[in-house]
Amino acid sequence: MDDPDPHDDTSADYEQFETELLAQDRDVAGVNTADIDDTTAQSQINELLDADVVTPVPEDRVLVHEPSGTAFDSLTQLAVFHRGWTAACDADEEAE
Repeated sequence: MDDPDPHDDTSADYEQFETELLAQDRDVAGVNTADIDDTTAQSQINELLDADVVTPVPEDRVLVHEPSGTAFDSLTQLAVFHRGWTAACDADEEAE
């Protein structure tokens, strides 16, 4: 059977409008990790160190993200990872 032609969509306009609004809401709720600069990353990592979420390993010159067990040698990479990891955990909690 052929897929329906999207141009022949007979659903009501309000249903199409609602679908579009839901898609926009999902996009807005997404977490943007591209806006983390070095200063923001340093600040966030300091907060994570204080909260014992990140552990420094001086002899290896890495920081370990304790909840995931992942090691990083870049503050920015760790900050981006943590932001994405937190968003994924929050999404999982909302799904339940």
